[in-house]
Amino acid sequence: MKAAVIVFPGSNCDRDVEVALTQSMGAPPLMVWHRESEFPAVDLIVVPGGFSYGDYLRAGAMAANSPAMVETRRRADAGVAVLGICNGFQILAETALLPGVLMRNAALRFICRDVHLRVERKAAPFTGKYTEGQVIRIPIAHADGNYFTDDETLARLEGEGQIAFRYAQPDGAVTPSANPNGSRANIAGITNTAGNVLGMMPHPERLADPALSGTDGRPMFDGLVEALG
Repeated sequence: MKAAVIVFPGSNCDRDVEVALTQSMGAPPLMVWHRESEFPAVDLIVVPGGFSYGDYLRAGAMAANSPAMVETRRRADAGVAVLGICNGFQILAETALLPGVLMRNAALRFICRDVHLRVERKAAPFTGKYTEGQVIRIPIAHADGNYFTDDETLARLEGEGQIAFRYAQPDGAVTPSANPNGSRANIAGITNTAGNVLGMMPHPERLADPALSGTDGRPMFDGLVEALG
């Protein structure tokens, strides 16, 4: 599998994703600067977390218009797999590759801690190494992770199986108290209709090695290599 990681001014998880991909692929991904409109063909594009352009206008809004994201959108429309993590999810929403918006957390403050997620769907390439209903522990670190969409879109996400992860209790119960940011229906991650684009607020790359105190994020990257390699 060949992968690329898009790097913006303000990215702070691009190197974490590089390490996670390298250990799963056995080779480092291509690091693509945001101004690049052309880069080699790859099987996976990752839009990492951070604070692209300092979030000065709105989280992800400026990055969504960068040359690298224009090309990423073109490739996603052609079927290339795209993973957006945290700020990357915000960017994918801003580009309309994914529906909905990411608003300020309900508590109006930055939240940085581990949460539990329930895997809603076992499907390649992103969740193929998990089991449906499995509960995993993954860190979050965001101020604008409150996912919102209208009732019609939410019904479509539910009906077409586009909800990949929900915030849950350790036993898998989806409750208001398990929701760290106020997201509708406890949504932590969604895919597009075709299933080749995933956006998620939690950071699987931050728990992909025993040295990081856990490996619940590792199956995400191993599964991508298995599905796309």
